[in-house]
Amino acid sequence: MWTVIYVTHDGYDAQHIKDKLTSEGFLVKLRENNRLIEILVPELEANEAHVIIDQY
Repeated sequence: MWTVIYVTHDGYDAQHIKDKLTSEGFLVKLRENNRLIEILVPELEANEAHVIIDQY
């Protein structure tokens, strides 16, 4: 199951975060939802992904 870990309005930010997480070995999906872009990772990786985002 996929879990939303970050939401942004900015496509550049979303892609940049996706690239960072992907380079760290995470599976990442982007999903547009009513002008928002959601960044999703597998549920079991969500806590680790949050740590990467917080450090970034």
